[in-house]
Amino acid sequence: MHTTEHDWINTPITADLLRGALDLERTAHGLLPHRLPARARAQNTDGQLAMAESQPSGVRLVLRTRATALELDTLPTKREYVGAPPRPDGLYDLLVDGRPAGQGSVRGGNVLTVDMTAGSFEVRPGPPGTLRFTGLPGRVKDVEIWLPHDERTELVALRTDAPVEPVPDRGRPVWLHHGSSISHGSDAASPAATWPARAPPHGGAPEVQQGRGGGGQLDPLTAPAMRDTPADLISVKIGINLVNHDLMRMRAFNPAVHGFLDTVREGHPTAPLLVVSPILCPIHEDTPGPSTPDLASPATGRLRFTAAGDPAERASGKLTLNAVREELARIVAQRADEDPNLHYLDGRDLYGEADHAEVPLPDSLHPDAAAHRRIGERFAGRVFTAGGAFANRAASAGRGV
Repeated sequence: MHTTEHDWINTPITADLLRGALDLERTAHGLLPHRLPARARAQNTDGQLAMAESQPSGVRLVLRTRATALELDTLPTKREYVGAPPRPDGLYDLLVDGRPAGQGSVRGGNVLTVDMTAGSFEVRPGPPGTLRFTGLPGRVKDVEIWLPHDERTELVALRTDAPVEPVPDRGRPVWLHHGSSISHGSDAASPAATWPARAPPHGGAPEVQQGRGGGGQLDPLTAPAMRDTPADLISVKIGINLVNHDLMRMRAFNPAVHGFLDTVREGHPTAPLLVVSPILCPIHEDTPGPSTPDLASPATGRLRFTAAGDPAERASGKLTLNAVREELARIVAQRADEDPNLHYLDGRDLYGEADHAEVPLPDSLHPDAAAHRRIGERFAGRVFTAGGAFANRAASAGRGV
């Protein structure tokens, strides 16, 4: 599988070489990073959530080494959609001392075929492949390999032409973020270019990126994972999946938000906790869900979504984005009387009407690469800088990567 032109050193892939995963599962091939702990996975019965949490958004190998060449064997699970053009291979981003230094992909792997019409999944097994980077500077340096954010990736083997060691703790703050496919990185250019990866001014990404495609639904099994994860800074982006999955009515939404925040606060009683409402999504601003795919659109090369709800159903408690924003703002204002470290950010401050006019959502639901860049920059400017929800703790925190 690997070349012989270097005197390779094989290094076991262990937890101290990885960032961004909550759990590592030993498989027949190697290690599978998970973004939910085993207990939460055991409680889950939803295939979409299982797929999303095993896609390593924000997960990266982090090494200190003099190596000028490295190889990483992985077993990817690629997705294909019935009736749609083939998807490109997932990208790996290479960073050297925090700066972009290369990209690559791994051929082969398993193939997950999704039939959106039938709601079915089928897996076709395939072989592992090899990612290779050469020509790296020969000095001691920090090397990060960001795994494909939307491609399940089993880590098989790591080879370098010089020894590697874990990167020492530099006291950076641990940011824990929860959200939907937008936070997961849908339509981002690469794993290091999702908006959460671009937001921290200190570099790096959320220590655990819990943005999961279709999974921002206030699931009770996800809140304990956040409660039990060490963190200095916490953000919870709430709303779009509740609307576009037509999951609940306003009667259930209010206590669900309170319960989720209560659970997170059990483990993080004083950490800055930022509640972020949905970015602009015109199809659901005043029209309830569910979102449904336009089944004729995949053949054109771009899947598009439409809102299938009836605006008149708002009177019976069906959720819209505007209703969600109004209620989230009210809940945070109410709780802030007893929780001075609780904050609110309107998602339209990150991506609003003017942004949509300039860089519209290509599928009517998800931002593209340019919008991810904009959202990340806006988040950094409104949250991490002076006066922002994370400004003080980000400057003084003593934990991190």
